[in-house]
Amino acid sequence: MQSEKMSFKEAYKLHSRAIKMIKTESPCLILMNRVWGFLKAALPYGDVYLSARIVSELAGDRNPRQLMLLVVIALIWNLVLSSACSVIESKDVSFGYLLWFVQDKFLSDKMMDMDYCHLDRQSTHDRVAQIKQNANWAAWGIYRAYESEKELASSVFGILGVIVLTVTLFIKKIPGDAGRLTILNAPYMTLAIVAVYLVTVWLASHCRNLVSAGSAALSAGAREGNRFWRLFSFYAFDSTNQKAADIRMYDQFNICQAYRVKDTAFGKNGTFSKFYHGKGGMLIIAQQALLAVFTGMVYLYVCLKAYGGAFDIGYIAQYAGALTAFSGQMILLLEGVSDTRLNGSFLQTLYDHMDLPDEMYQGSLTTEKRNDCKYEIEFRDVSFKYPDSDIWALRHLNVRFKVGQKLAVVGQNGSGKTTFIKLLCRLYDPTEGQILLNGIDIRKYSYKEYMDIFSVVFQDFELLAAPLGENVAVSKKYDRERVKEALVQAGFGERLETMDKGLDTCLYKDFEEDGVEVSGGEAQKIAIARALYKDAAFIILDEPTAALDPLAEAEVYEKFNEMVGNRTAVYISHRLSSCKFCDDILVFDKGAVVQHGSHEALLDDSDGKYYALWNAQAKYYQ
Repeated sequence: MQSEKMSFKEAYKLHSRAIKMIKTESPCLILMNRVWGFLKAALPYGDVYLSARIVSELAGDRNPRQLMLLVVIALIWNLVLSSACSVIESKDVSFGYLLWFVQDKFLSDKMMDMDYCHLDRQSTHDRVAQIKQNANWAAWGIYRAYESEKELASSVFGILGVIVLTVTLFIKKIPGDAGRLTILNAPYMTLAIVAVYLVTVWLASHCRNLVSAGSAALSAGAREGNRFWRLFSFYAFDSTNQKAADIRMYDQFNICQAYRVKDTAFGKNGTFSKFYHGKGGMLIIAQQALLAVFTGMVYLYVCLKAYGGAFDIGYIAQYAGALTAFSGQMILLLEGVSDTRLNGSFLQTLYDHMDLPDEMYQGSLTTEKRNDCKYEIEFRDVSFKYPDSDIWALRHLNVRFKVGQKLAVVGQNGSGKTTFIKLLCRLYDPTEGQILLNGIDIRKYSYKEYMDIFSVVFQDFELLAAPLGENVAVSKKYDRERVKEALVQAGFGERLETMDKGLDTCLYKDFEEDGVEVSGGEAQKIAIARALYKDAAFIILDEPTAALDPLAEAEVYEKFNEMVGNRTAVYISHRLSSCKFCDDILVFDKGAVVQHGSHEALLDDSDGKYYALWNAQAKYYQ
């Protein structure tokens, strides 16, 4: 793994960045984390110290007033610190749940802001899936950074507490008349004992860290196992899944079960099972054995010094309790260090995504706001290749849009229609040539302002589980009359009248029990209404009637001119019958415009591509 080669210094830089990211979402969370670590460490060590004093008093003067004072202090100590810990821990738990969504929020924000050329790459989606799977199966990433920070803070305070409570153990001397036990007063014996303690604890921690490293090294298999589990188990058992009916109709449960069992990561004979039954299990046993040896050595050393007369019985409880806790704190510290280092490679994957550069020039010119929609677009010798491809998707394209023109774009799959639209909306920049808006290269315009002159109804559009009006306006506040008008224009008027809550009707049942499930055709009408409400100069309709029944489709065609108004419209369709409503038709084939003209003019060319496409569909028009 990459983390095995990464130094702690490098990993801690990545870790520190994660902590800063958490602070941006919850500034008080890290502070609470450290306060909690201090209180968590102080609570048991205060108990250890006060318990030792009580035992000493019971074994000594047995002063009732002194005993009562110590008991009251112990009660107050526990009450105050336990209450403070509980309050902070409850806050920490609630914020901790939030952290599960913080990484997703950062990923979502990046996906919304990144250049579309990155968003459209499969490698980007693969990396995001990997980041999410790492988080889901073992909390690697932002959440693990927070947990490591928690471990480090708590262990540092804990170790400081141990030092405060045990420093006198090594300073107090056994009286000279104690015989051979006085050898424990020798400085070299003290150093030797401290060294043995540290080595034993380090070995125990190292065993645990090797287990963590071994588990992390299986991350690729874990991700594959998660994919099998989520895909095939959910398909088979989730009755709400859209594919559930198909799975049951064809009895696909058996094949789902076969693939689910194929999960080689978490199964009884999987990689994790083999690891924990083998090397991992032996390391855990070794860790526990070393901790038992450490505890035995602590009690032996403390009891020998007490037996020799270095201190009274009360200090046995103080020193033994503190040193036994020391092993846990050291292990926690070393685990925090190890987790930070192991988490480095997972954080690096996250940052590789977050740091993808914005390569598209954003421009600075203001797009002129024109009420008359007097905008002209020209493709001037435009050619385009997709990233990581040597194939030209478009080649030497020359097209000029007339103001207010209704333009149809037709062609077979793979002919370049979708690429043409992506370039028009500046989701991509041309590889060669220029696209001009009113004679100026569109790269010189402010990117956001340029996008604002387009309304697009994509074939794969998305509606939110939110009120109907908000879906159309894409805003919490909106002009209700304009929204209604857009819905009526898009052919959704009759359906709107049946909704008791009107524009406040929530779509889908994700968040509202009385939410309305709309059909594919109804959803498409809402998407068209959304494009109309934006009232942009250019409206692009990508197969806008694909999910509509024939009557609804005819209604859209009849209202087409009314809907579009004086705007320039680009209409992409596989149904050539719809092209009759357009002023001009571009026929794409193999990345080039091979014909353009009106429907009648193109049909007159019996040798042309449009004539061939029309006749291939002619039987459906008769």
